Amino acid sequence: MTQASHASDASHASDAGSGSGTGPGTGPDARTDAVAEVLSALADPTRRRILDALADRGEATATVLAAELPVSRQAIVKHLGVLDRAGLVTGHREGRESRYRVIPERLGVTARWMDRVAADWDSRLTAIKRLAEGQ
Repeated sequence: MTQASHASDASHASDAGSGSGTGPGTGPDARTDAVAEVLSALADPTRRRILDALADRGEATATVLAAELPVSRQAIVKHLGVLDRAGLVTGHREGRESRYRVIPERLGVTARWMDRVAADWDSRLTAIKRLAEGQ
């Protein structure tokens, strides 16, 4: 990837967030990092299955998720920690249990970023096609 295309991709990732882009944690780097965190978290198939299970149930404990998936409760807790740091889930205590639910906003931000990247590539490929066809 060229430096120019990398800069273009980074600028589109920075457009993916909401807010004014001022203040700590809201500038272009923070939004780019947020998209990177989501993509990294979703790269693991077990985490995608956990996210799907939470989306289907609405809310669940690590114990319930471990009963549904071929993974230990301890592994589920570690995966939930990664999903939490990526801003994809949140947990709250109810008595002795922690219950988790999906936070969809970061998925929306990432999807919008991916749409922009896809549109950029469509434009580039259309321009290449025109050049190749001599138009």
